[in-house]
Amino acid sequence: MIIILSSLAQFLTGGALYLLILLVLALILLIQNIRVVPQATVYIIERLGAYKHTWQVGLHVKVPFIDKIAKIVSLKEKVADFQPQAVITKDNVTMQIDTVIFYQITDPKLYAYGIENPILAIENLTATTLRNIIGEMELDQTLTSRDIINTKMRLILDEATDPWGIKVNRVELKNILPPREIQNAMEKQMKAEREKRESILRSEGEKEAAIKIAEGEKTAAILRAEAKKEAQIREAEGQAEAILKVQEATARGLQMIKDIGADQALIAVKSLETLEKVANGQATKIIIPSEIQSLGSLAVSLKELVSDKGA
Repeated sequence: MIIILSSLAQFLTGGALYLLILLVLALILLIQNIRVVPQATVYIIERLGAYKHTWQVGLHVKVPFIDKIAKIVSLKEKVADFQPQAVITKDNVTMQIDTVIFYQITDPKLYAYGIENPILAIENLTATTLRNIIGEMELDQTLTSRDIINTKMRLILDEATDPWGIKVNRVELKNILPPREIQNAMEKQMKAEREKRESILRSEGEKEAAIKIAEGEKTAAILRAEAKKEAQIREAEGQAEAILKVQEATARGLQMIKDIGADQALIAVKSLETLEKVANGQATKIIIPSEIQSLGSLAVSLKELVSDKGA
């Protein structure tokens, strides 16, 4: 730039040279006061110490020496992770709870002029709100009601930070740390509960197994009884059928004897044949009918007569 000005100074008069220098300085000053606002960012502009306007995304030019960029504000959602806070429950248990807050700036002007240190204010407000909520709850309720605590804190913080141009989108309890002795007691309680559930499940399993065994034995006994009953029925039916066959054969035999007109002598002969089968050496006593006895006496008499004649 100096070389260019020195070169031009050789060809220009004094007044023209001063004018050129002023134009160059004005151009440099103009370039220095041109700003391009990126996406999700706004600039707070002050004129002579007072708020003038807010620059949105795009190209902007401020008045030199009069306008000033007071604050650059990001509109992206941000995360604030606060240190653990000591809180006391309703049943006088002291524990440490750390929170995470997701927030977003919705009004840059209120954020710039509403409060001196918004993040510090949110941290302190979070601590007091958390103490108030936990102080109304007992230890067990605190450990099992994270969603309720998160919702209550979000509503309270969102309402409190609204005048600062901040919207609290979400609040999370990251860690809840009871005292060590409370943790030991909780671990023992959890272990006892697990053992209790295990014993219950084991007893229920044994009960179910006993029931299944009893049902199996019952079914087997019923099947055995039904099988025995069926066998007895079949045996009785077989015996009845056998008796029926014998009776039918006897009836047919009697019918045949009747049909052929058998006389008393034939019946006696058949009786002797039957008596021969009966007296086959197995029986110790034989009862002879009177008709057969008469035939026997006749036979003996005939035998003695024949013997006398021979003598």
